[in-house]
Amino acid sequence: MNQQKTRGRSSKNSHLTVNEVREAGRKIVSILGLTTFPVGVCFAADALLPAGALRLESHRYCQSLMLARQGQKVVLDGEGISCPAAASAFGFRPLPEGLRSGKGLVGFGIVSDAAVGRRMVEDMPHFEAGQIHHLELFPLEQADRIPHVVVVEEEVEKLMWLVLSYLHAMGGQRVTASTAVLQATCVDATIIPYLEDRLNFSYGCYGCRDATDIGANETILGFPGAKLAAVVKHLDFLSRKAIPAARTKHALQMLKGKWGKLADSHGL
Repeated sequence: MNQQKTRGRSSKNSHLTVNEVREAGRKIVSILGLTTFPVGVCFAADALLPAGALRLESHRYCQSLMLARQGQKVVLDGEGISCPAAASAFGFRPLPEGLRSGKGLVGFGIVSDAAVGRRMVEDMPHFEAGQIHHLELFPLEQADRIPHVVVVEEEVEKLMWLVLSYLHAMGGQRVTASTAVLQATCVDATIIPYLEDRLNFSYGCYGCRDATDIGANETILGFPGAKLAAVVKHLDFLSRKAIPAARTKHALQMLKGKWGKLADSHGL
């Protein structure tokens, strides 16, 4: 894969202001009825840490995302990240041999064949070693910089509207998903959206479902920060008719009414 370099503290091709990012975050929460915050993620190439952010130690990336969606600004670097798979994906340190060989995934009970696990790991998109210094994660509503990637964890129905909004922003082009059901938050929802400059979504993975509070009915997606304005613009459009109409389940109620009339006509 042709890896892209980080672009300082702003999302590529983004013309948003920080205030607009914050307002976009508020709109996403309000329109969809999110229970936690959409998260902005920045890839910092230098050692300068943002003011007011908590530097995490012994945390997985998915756990850092969990804290950010609950309202905290956090920083995660190569020393603080505890998940070896995510540490490798972000270019902080090499992948341990156990994971590289696929035997580690056999040990976790994820696969029964080490060759399958090895292939899963080999195909994992990743940053080059040393490409970034640390990760900055923050609720969009508290942004003080433009995110490279926006990550949202929520119930599937709510994320569906974000995917539709992104599809509209891309002129109707179908949205595809890429996942190994492994490294869902770090690779699927964060690295792929940045490196491939597109939305990606995942059903989650063993790691994030074991290590965070993500619900059984929740999943995750990520998209480039540069697409935030266009996504929110169409989300606002959807909120005027499509979202409330679908949530009333009017067509289902009509069907139930027909069932009732049919039952009455047959004396049931």
